[in-house]
Amino acid sequence: MASLVPLRRSANASPRDLRAFLPTTRAEMDARGWDELDILIINGDAYVDHPAFGAALIGRFLEARGYRVGMIAQPAWNDTTDVLRMGRPRLFVGITAGNLDSMLNKLTAQKKTRSDDQYSPNGQTGSRPNRATIVYSNLIRQAMPGVPIVIGGIEASLRRIAHYDYWSDQIRRSILLDAKADLLIFGMGERPVWEVADRLRDGARIQDARDIRGTAFAMRKGEWESVEKSRFVKDGKALWLPSYETVLADRKAFSEMSRAFQYETNPGNGRPLLQPHGHEAVYFNPPAIPLDTALMDELYDLPFARVPHFAYDQRIPAYDTVKHSIVTMRGCFGGCTFCSITEHEGRVIQSRSAASILREVRALRRMDDFRGTITDVGGPTANMYQMKCKSDEIEASCRRLSCVHPGVCENLQTDHTPLVDLLKSVRKEPGIKHVMIASGVRYDLAELSPEFVRDLAKHHTGGQLSVAPEHVNEDVLNKMKKPGVESYDRFAEMFSCASRDAGKEQHLVPYYISGHPGSTLGTMIELAIYLKKQGVRPRQVQDFIPTPMSMATSMYYTGLDPFTREPVYTAVDLRDKKLQKALLLYWDPEQHDLVREALVRANRRDLIGTAPHCLVPPAHGKGSLSIHTRRRANQKRPRLRT
Repeated sequence: MASLVPLRRSANASPRDLRAFLPTTRAEMDARGWDELDILIINGDAYVDHPAFGAALIGRFLEARGYRVGMIAQPAWNDTTDVLRMGRPRLFVGITAGNLDSMLNKLTAQKKTRSDDQYSPNGQTGSRPNRATIVYSNLIRQAMPGVPIVIGGIEASLRRIAHYDYWSDQIRRSILLDAKADLLIFGMGERPVWEVADRLRDGARIQDARDIRGTAFAMRKGEWESVEKSRFVKDGKALWLPSYETVLADRKAFSEMSRAFQYETNPGNGRPLLQPHGHEAVYFNPPAIPLDTALMDELYDLPFARVPHFAYDQRIPAYDTVKHSIVTMRGCFGGCTFCSITEHEGRVIQSRSAASILREVRALRRMDDFRGTITDVGGPTANMYQMKCKSDEIEASCRRLSCVHPGVCENLQTDHTPLVDLLKSVRKEPGIKHVMIASGVRYDLAELSPEFVRDLAKHHTGGQLSVAPEHVNEDVLNKMKKPGVESYDRFAEMFSCASRDAGKEQHLVPYYISGHPGSTLGTMIELAIYLKKQGVRPRQVQDFIPTPMSMATSMYYTGLDPFTREPVYTAVDLRDKKLQKALLLYWDPEQHDLVREALVRANRRDLIGTAPHCLVPPAHGKGSLSIHTRRRANQKRPRLRT
């Protein structure tokens, strides 16, 4: 468990400046003249006072509204001493597991413990508990009986309904019930947490704060059976999701639940939801209204120290990645089934003004260790800045889950001019030498703007550009809600030409997913053959991880496509997943035994040999396969969830 020890001077704050951060100790409270907090935030990550870290963002947002906010990062959870160091807060305790789900942060796709934790000092593991939101909630309930507990962040957000947990291979209840919290905030939490704080400050009980958009609460027996008549329903009758017991017993019901839930995530037309869990039920208000540009600007103009708390004497790896980057927008209308950005941040793009972004550029220039290179200007996607539907009315009533699949919607404004102009302004700022784009580029949008691709190649790529085509097989790409390989090929040609015109030798670094629902050994072999023909040797391959609440996770668990209701192949055996990943690393001798095993199992021995079209050589340079490979290939494994 990590602890704060005053040792290191931060880039922008004196070690004696106890007011530079949200208070983490009683001494820092005393420096502000506070004898009591209004709100205490318990954070599963190390405390980095930078807008890329969600707990800091919420803490500063509340501070700007006059609340006395304290932060305890990665507290010891074996007793209550650590969480009590600043006393009981007056209003409530907010709890987040951090920027990642705590189980995803700990375990790999092969269910092995990760070697590091990017959000902890020096990358050390063990600084947060498994299922941190639940553990911290139990800890606070023990330490501060009667203090309202509000959970939020991505772990709470994506586990808010009954969900499949990959690491335990179980259907789990809503995290709200397991944490026994008073309120759950889902999505981006600024508006909901602001309203919760205001209500409690004005004397309301937490039990009465039940009609706030972007929140969920538990209903006891006798409350939820007549929810249609409930005073908490303001926007029409609630949609009842299949109960926890039903989805636990019936995979088809789980698939239907996933489908129904997806169509209620638009804040313009999303209905209240209710899901029974035994004698209890969880009631979900409609999603929060997205932030407008003025609030986005205000949020990112807050006085962040932009560095880890001065008490850390070790680096925070995740901070090193983002410290010289700038967030321009949030949200994603891509709707990729394997990604949770849309479910958490929403599909409405929320952009900052160019003026706000330029103010942050100037703040970067004042940092002691800034040398003129901005490492990223973007967000969840680099090139969705200021893109929106042509009509607010159409956007509010739209039931479409992706604005770009199966094709780009005719109502979507795809003009890249605001982004091109913004990047040009950033490049012109004094002291700025390089402006890079490290966020993912949505290539089906980029190919619509030759000007953006030209500037991307000329000014914003340092030799390599990361893109994520994910696969080449049309059926698999449809399961992912990703564009066809033809779109990627067109973008690749545009980027290559633009790089040559700029006099630069540059390459795309494509990212691919193995083991995604719909992906078989056959389709992975198809992808490997494509990569070999293109001369591409991926060095990083993402082995699909079924994260809570994504549509691809529903496919993985149920073996059903929730949209078509048809069976979908699902590689659930860890060996099968390993073989799919190995095929994308066909060029690596360390993977050759696995590749040969996969080829034999798929009846593609023709790709084992020394001919130009072959993926791998024979075992030990001979024409026969190793005994290990033959035995593995002949083992029968389940192909579908039943």
